[in-house]
Amino acid sequence: MINNTVTRDLSKLSTPTGNIYESVMIMSKRANQIAAEMKQELNAKLEEFSSYADTLEETFENREQIEISRHYERQPKPTLLAINEFEGNKIYYRKIENPQ
Repeated sequence: MINNTVTRDLSKLSTPTGNIYESVMIMSKRANQIAAEMKQELNAKLEEFSSYADTLEETFENREQIEISRHYERQPKPTLLAINEFEGNKIYYRKIENPQ
């Protein structure tokens, strides 16, 4: 079994924002953006293979379609990409202050 678990230093993650919860929210919103982009891209590629006249009995496995699906399954998870972007200061965010 491969151990690919990475322990993150919470103090390093909270340093840019001063609050670990704000950091987690930033990373989670970015992960959702990445996941949505990946889903759109995958759906666009798989759309080429769909036929509107197919029924369940007429559906057959397409090798290219399977390879495209496997490619997306092997990609890193959106949460890992978001954490790496956050740690590398590649995410733009701003804090909206409440006027008082």
